[in-house]
Amino acid sequence: MPIIDVTLIEGRTPAKKVRLIEELTDAAVRALDAPIESVRVIIREVPGYQFGAAGKPKSPPPPVDE
Repeated sequence: MPIIDVTLIEGRTPAKKVRLIEELTDAAVRALDAPIESVRVIIREVPGYQFGAAGKPKSPPPPVDE
């Protein structure tokens, strides 16, 4: 059973995530000859401030209430 685990920075529309699931499923079916019923896709979303590249967060952290 192919399991495709995707991590994204939050903010994409539900429609975009549905399309991603469909496209990744189709790719797994084609590449692996896997039955479509066996393909699983997991989307995990993280806030931009918890995602870093080149030593910098994608977005600033939210203000902290003291």
